[in-house]
Amino acid sequence: MKTPKLYVVIPCYNEEEVLPVTAPEFLAKLRQLIEQGMVSEDSRIMFVNDGSKDKTWEIIKELSKQDEHFIGICQSRNRGHQNAVLAGLMESKDVCDITISIDCDGQDDINAMDEMVREYLDGAQVVYGVRSSRKTDTAFKRFTAESFYKLMNLLGAEVVFNHADYRLISSRVLQEFANFKEVNLFLRGMIPLVGFKSTSVYYERHERMAGKSHYPLKKMLALAFNGITSLSVKPLQLIMYMGLIMSALSFAGVIWAVVMQLTGHSIIGWASLVCIICFMGGIQLCSIGIIGEYIGKIYMEVKGRPRYIISERTEDEKKTDE
Repeated sequence: MKTPKLYVVIPCYNEEEVLPVTAPEFLAKLRQLIEQGMVSEDSRIMFVNDGSKDKTWEIIKELSKQDEHFIGICQSRNRGHQNAVLAGLMESKDVCDITISIDCDGQDDINAMDEMVREYLDGAQVVYGVRSSRKTDTAFKRFTAESFYKLMNLLGAEVVFNHADYRLISSRVLQEFANFKEVNLFLRGMIPLVGFKSTSVYYERHERMAGKSHYPLKKMLALAFNGITSLSVKPLQLIMYMGLIMSALSFAGVIWAVVMQLTGHSIIGWASLVCIICFMGGIQLCSIGIIGEYIGKIYMEVKGRPRYIISERTEDEKKTDE
């Protein structure tokens, strides 16, 4: 097997504080892989600016001038982490042999890249970076995160436990993945659907090196709900089962009421009636909300809008300067 050409895809959003810290580390790791003969000299580190409002893009352009291994693309506006990762993968698929996507905050152990590349050289087409533990998380975050992965698998969505978006993907897999046209993206659940030989590499996650996290609880919950509704229709099936159960209970209640009336034991009361009405109303509103979420996704999908738009590339600026 020839020495693979690697593109490290790094999404960035308002990362002016952390980028100057982590960029040299990414470059040092890439050079180490090149020196060890594991990847080609033509390998690159691609930063994807996701419509940052600070000086992130200016820093990326300066990095690309300092070293040819740094390149960058800039989205026309902020479209979210998943779309930024997708943009980098799709831009890379035709010019490299393998990609590794990783966040720029320094939390994911970059040394796991060595083992990822080795697994690829041994035949794996997808290598998932999996956290070996969550000891750096709070008890609440640990519980909610692990519950999310268990719930996803329970609902029929194929996700790798404790895996986020740190992974190696071969260009062969990306060529097939390009046929997936979903607008509602949940990459950690979509990549396994492509198939091909895969494996996992385990690593310890560190604290963020600088700056603030751009994924508060609200965004994490939104991502989780998007993943569930994008990859599974079981919530709709649960509504149907719940409707059948409630219908059976209601039918039994009607029989009970008729029997009580005929035997002269009926008791007129408002508490039970109010409880039943409130319960049924809550169930109906919840069911309508879930159905509405799926209808909303259909609405967005049929529009066929682009999932990302690249407004600038550092490579284009270099050509202009020449």
